[in-house]
Amino acid sequence: MASKGTRYSEEQIIRILKEVEGGTSVAEVCWKYGVSEQTVYRWRRLAG
Repeated sequence: MASKGTRYSEEQIIRILKEVEGGTSVAEVCWKYGVSEQTVYRWRRLAG
């Protein structure tokens, strides 16, 4: 699991967002990758 403050590459962010789109809950993805739900929602907003 990633430590706090780890920056993700664009490819990693896309992969994480695809997991959420594929039906994995945001909470589960956040736990798996060590990011906050707010971060995931921000990535989604920025991804368009």
